[in-house]
Amino acid sequence: MFNAVLLLRLARHGVDIVLIGFFAWVALLPVFKFIWAPLLDRFEIPGFSRFWGNRRGWIMLSQLGIFLSMVAMAFTSDDKSLAVTALFAVLLAFWTTTLEVAADGWRIELAPTQAEQGPMVTANLWGYRSAMITAGSGAAYVAGQFGWTWAYLAIALLTFAPFPVLCAMRPQSGQAGRRGGALMTGLIASAVILLFSFAVAASAGWLLLHAGARLGISSKTNIASYVSAIALLPFVGLAVALPWIRRMGPDASLRRSAAIGPYVDIFWRYGYRVLPLLAFVSIYRMGDVMTLTLSHPLWNARGYSLNQIAVADGPVSLLWNIGGVAVGGWMATRWRLPLALMVGAFGSAIGNAIFAWLWWVPPSNFVIYLSAGVDQFAHSLQGTVFVVFLSMLVNPRYPVAQYAFLSGFAFLLPRLVAGLSGVMQKQIGYDGFFLMAGGMSAAAILLLPFIAKAKPRADEA
Repeated sequence: MFNAVLLLRLARHGVDIVLIGFFAWVALLPVFKFIWAPLLDRFEIPGFSRFWGNRRGWIMLSQLGIFLSMVAMAFTSDDKSLAVTALFAVLLAFWTTTLEVAADGWRIELAPTQAEQGPMVTANLWGYRSAMITAGSGAAYVAGQFGWTWAYLAIALLTFAPFPVLCAMRPQSGQAGRRGGALMTGLIASAVILLFSFAVAASAGWLLLHAGARLGISSKTNIASYVSAIALLPFVGLAVALPWIRRMGPDASLRRSAAIGPYVDIFWRYGYRVLPLLAFVSIYRMGDVMTLTLSHPLWNARGYSLNQIAVADGPVSLLWNIGGVAVGGWMATRWRLPLALMVGAFGSAIGNAIFAWLWWVPPSNFVIYLSAGVDQFAHSLQGTVFVVFLSMLVNPRYPVAQYAFLSGFAFLLPRLVAGLSGVMQKQIGYDGFFLMAGGMSAAAILLLPFIAKAKPRADEA
């Protein structure tokens, strides 16, 4: 709702394709979830965490944040102020990401081995991708019938549905107290936290816009190099410090630091093999992210209606998604991970190339439904295998922070490039764009020999 659906909404409102591409940078926020991920381990949500447990406590807070952000996006859906649209899109991205961090930590704690992760990831991604597809197609369908305000309100109500289910769940083991009191305390604490997050986001946005105006930055200014430099800085810093990190003892204070210890630990455990590992991680999902960025503007430019897009994004994508996740989960459980990863990369290339074919042939229901289905099957399969791979890289001592770091880094380069998708599309066309994106994912195969035997150093502490 803050990425593909929002980009479609902006395209329908006639926003320039370059600006639409810049809005894809909202999806950069989840890349930096490792910055606040340790907070989910260190702090509890008053009321919610004490009664339902810390993981569920953060999930409940995030559900409220997601719901309110989407309601705000509904009532600003005319996009007359792109700054306001961006503000609520950023808040929605933040709370969606926070929910994912809490859920990922819970999943890794429950299933620490590859054999256990396969079925767990399959079930998780069935739910996640099915919800994403339902939201995307449902929003497009409702928007086609009643407008974008009702589309966002409808999806907001659906996203709120799990909250009362969580409230009705039994408390964490050994927890005493009244459910009603815990709920009321949690709602009050959530209101304070949500207001604070709104104030921080609005203030940061105002400062950035003010600074940009002072510097003469406009929609025609090439800011890609600045955005890339800022986004890559923490990762480059750790890579530069790798020789020093590698020489640390297992009990080094920096490795045990609550703030940066989980991230230093990744470099300490894998040593110099972390460099090809991170290179592989950074390009493996390139095709998926690039497809998500311009597939909907492509459909719009090719003349497909919102109702056709809704069907392609809904029942068609859902069925193929279920199949892709199932096959990917089976492969991750039964096959060696390097082989499964290679098949996923080839599938991603095919899933992108089919959009070039869509651009070349006359529009029809068969064309849009087949392209959406192949894309969903290929990228669902690839994503399932990849989640298991990332989960196996994590130190069980730091499941939340390290998975946040690795999964965030996995989307850093793709989302940086996606922000320039509109610029690239104007240069090489839609067909050239999707062929290029598929080739980028397939290129990850070249790194597989360097990471296939990567083993972490024993955690001696």
